[in-house]
Amino acid sequence: MVNVSLGAMLALALTCVTLCACSPVTLVNALTPRATYRDVTDLAYGTSERQRLDVYLPVGHDATGRDMPVVVFFYGGSWQNGQREDYRFVGEALASRGFMAILPDYRTYPEVTFPAFMDDAAMAVRWARDRAPEFGGDPARLFLMGHSAGAQIAALLATDARYLQVDGLGKCDIAGVIGLAGPYDFLPLQSDVLRRIFPEPTRRASQPIHFVTGREPPMWLAVGDADTVVDPGNTERFAQRLRTMNDQVEVRHYDLGHAMLLGTLSAPLRRYAPVLDDIATYVNSFPKHASARPVCP
Repeated sequence: MVNVSLGAMLALALTCVTLCACSPVTLVNALTPRATYRDVTDLAYGTSERQRLDVYLPVGHDATGRDMPVVVFFYGGSWQNGQREDYRFVGEALASRGFMAILPDYRTYPEVTFPAFMDDAAMAVRWARDRAPEFGGDPARLFLMGHSAGAQIAALLATDARYLQVDGLGKCDIAGVIGLAGPYDFLPLQSDVLRRIFPEPTRRASQPIHFVTGREPPMWLAVGDADTVVDPGNTERFAQRLRTMNDQVEVRHYDLGHAMLLGTLSAPLRRYAPVLDDIATYVNSFPKHASARPVCP
């Protein structure tokens, strides 16, 4: 467990107030450096206005190398809110560690209900797999990452194979999953809004824990022990199910709340908890060359 001093927590709280419920993170983004990355914005992966994404690249990387790990990050917002530009600090964080970061928007409630946003997420992953080499990314090291509702999306893509299959991909096309404060086993639903987002006939299919087969990509799951938004038990139950099925899973605990677990990726806050460093260590533990990874059947 990572301990954070009271003074650091106060600093975190003052800044991360803007992170709650995925509201605009003006202060965090204003303090995020621009010298560590270059971005390519507003790229379409589908026809909907919400089916667009931004790409963040390390400064100075030669696109001809095609050896960068690729991280597709899905933000949270209770499947109702969020926009990719609010998470520039995440794109910068990943690019600063030498990764190609892809931040897609996806359709949310009330425009759509489950599973439509899963279809969007799968399309974004297909785009990442196809287009990463153009930017110097290695499609054999393609990671899914998400926070909160975004972690549920990433985990469900990696467990319920149906979404990726529609776009011609399989679980084996995903090198690994990085989940932060994810709801992976969150039934019964506690609000009328969530009951509308997840209609009863499809509700059980929204739970990543129900689809673990033992053929999942490796997972790295972070949990904030002070999280009062998403019960940390979600992570523990999901991890135990993965272990039972002999999947690879690593769980890391931090003495942080729900928003702060993500907030510590930002440049002004990352000194207070090693979340970004731990993610980078995990991603860099995977071999560079495609020949070192198993081939999808």
